[in-house]
Order: sequence, then C-alpha cells, then structure tokens
Amino acid sequence: MAKIAFLGLGVMGYPMAGHLATAGHKVTVYNRTLSKAKKWNSEFKGSIAETPYKAVKDVDFVMSCVGNDNDLLDITTGEHGAFSNMKKGALFIDHTTVSAQVTEKLYKKITRTWYQVYRCSYFRRASRSRKRRIVNNVWWR
Repeated sequence: MAKIAFLGLGVMGYPMAGHLATAGHKVTVYNRTLSKAKKWNSEFKGSIAETPYKAVKDVDFVMSCVGNDNDLLDITTGEHGAFSNMKKGALFIDHTTVSAQVTEKLYKKITRTWYQVYRCSYFRRASRSRKRRIVNNVWWR
C-alpha cells in the first residue's frame, strides 16, 4: 500500500484521509489544530506530523484539503511547507478550492523544480467526499 501525507482535516479532508487509512494505506496527517489530528488518529489508523514539512518526508502521495488561498500557500511554500521536503517522484494532489492567481503561482514554482505537472478540472462537495467521489488537481514532482 502507498505512503500518504494528508494535509488538512476539515469537513472534506477528515473523511477523505479516513477512507485512505481504512483502505490500508499508511497515512500521516497534519492539521493546524492538533486536537483535530488527535481525534482523527483515535478513529483511524495512522500517524500525526507537527508540520507539513515533516508529514511529507518519504511519502509517495501528498494530498491537501485546506480552507483558502493563504492556507494552501502556507502548507506548500510557507516556512514549514511541504514542497521543500517532498521526494522525487511523489505526487501532490490538491483538493482545495483556490483562486486562479494562487494556482498560477504554485504552478510556476513547481515547474521550476519539478519534472511534470498535470492539471485537470476539479469538482467537489462534502457529501461527495464522504462517498469517495472526488475529481481533483494532480501535480507530479
């Protein structure tokens, strides 16, 4: 099974990370509110990381589902952001609804250092995450 980091355990992220853990993947979660990560970890098998940087070490997939533009920039390119610690070959899959400006900013940053970028349409609703029916953006390092 895959080693996965899941960043953000809100209404969408919590069940999505849970489905991955239930399916047998090795999931490490990060959430700004530690109590939410601890609650998730009491319900599902996995581990907790203190920062996005630590969560992504040696994983195959990094998934994020945070609240807004600033949150996504913080967990990806901030002081303890995920991008600087992702291994070669890891996939970054974002489930966050963000502005076109942030998407373009991250795209430019990624294409300077990563090998390939895949962009696709994204549609989501909380009810679909509980049912495991999501389409999203995938960026490949």
